[in-house]
Amino acid sequence: MINIAPRVVHVPLQLRIDALCQRLDLLKEGRLFKSYPVSTSKFGLGFDVGSNKTPLGSFAVWKKIGAGAPMGMVFKSRIPTGEIASQGGGEDLILTRVLWLEGVEETNANTKDRFIYIHGTNQEALLGTPVSHGCIRMSNADIAECFEEIAEGTPVEIVA
Repeated sequence: MINIAPRVVHVPLQLRIDALCQRLDLLKEGRLFKSYPVSTSKFGLGFDVGSNKTPLGSFAVWKKIGAGAPMGMVFKSRIPTGEIASQGGGEDLILTRVLWLEGVEETNANTKDRFIYIHGTNQEALLGTPVSHGCIRMSNADIAECFEEIAEGTPVEIVA
């Protein structure tokens, strides 16, 4: 009798962002591994250029930016400024690490050109509520941890 082992299909890591629950789930092999509070756009959900809305659908992490940067490092146009931000303040800063998203569907294909990121924030007290300008905000510790877990090309799903 021939014994045939079942075929094992490796499912890559995935990120799933639920805009209604304001959560980012890191899935390993299709199962919840970690979950983090986030903030999506205060302007709602959508795809239009200049709308400051968080897009929905399927994406991939196009580029990881900030490896090795200190916690709280401020990024302007994806370049570290050398400034370390403290928590608070009204300005929506991009801190610590940046995961630049690329849309993989016709409706969200402009995401990379809209500069939609998952990034750390100086407004961690507001996580769990939609207050961003289109990007997905995370705590600095959480984005640093998530950054280390995933690779460029990791699938991302944003749902409502």
